[in-house]
Amino acid sequence: MQSIKLENILFLDIETIPMVYKYSDLAASTKELWDKKWLYNIDLNAEQQYVKAGIYAEFAQVICIGIGFYNDNKFRIKTIAGSNEIEVLQEFSEVLNKYFSTTNHVLCAHNGKEFDFPFLCRRLLINGLALPKLLQLQGLKPWEIKHIDTMELWKFGDYKNFTSLNLLAHTFGFPSPKDDMDGSQVSKTYYEDKNLQKIETYCKKDVITLARVYNRFAGLGNLPDEDIIYV
Repeated sequence: MQSIKLENILFLDIETIPMVYKYSDLAASTKELWDKKWLYNIDLNAEQQYVKAGIYAEFAQVICIGIGFYNDNKFRIKTIAGSNEIEVLQEFSEVLNKYFSTTNHVLCAHNGKEFDFPFLCRRLLINGLALPKLLQLQGLKPWEIKHIDTMELWKFGDYKNFTSLNLLAHTFGFPSPKDDMDGSQVSKTYYEDKNLQKIETYCKKDVITLARVYNRFAGLGNLPDEDIIYV
């Protein structure tokens, strides 16, 4: 791997939910567009597909962004969360613009190139917000994009299907970040249980696991619990 200073990497994970909890609650115009998206799916109808709505930026929103970074040999981690997506995205953008905006800085996420990074870009634009420098990808060559994807690293050039962060953690012998909940439960936890704090805790665990996985690839050893500081 190309040598990158740990202090220059922002590790992140996002949690997303559908704009409305149930398919039946969709506005008529939105429902029509959702239905058209699944018009030719022969396995599940549009309402059955709605369990996936949280992963489509046109129909979903960001409620939590977990970020972690190294400083003074400690891994500092926090979440930016709330029911007001614009405020969440604005605060995240402020962090990037203030602390992670040079050509030396890098974003890291698991499956980030397929999900986290483009989802953030889309939601920023949908909300009329400017893209921070590290998310301004238009016109860049692949090697100019300052993004690390640990799932991509695990492929080692082949074309394997999706490998979850949980599976990779298990394979490397790290604690599971999914010991209390998993991604499929985020929407219910938010809308029914109204427990955003639980989602934040879950998100922080993912970011810690992400950092540990990256360290294994970079040959940097483990990230012990005593070196983690919750900001």
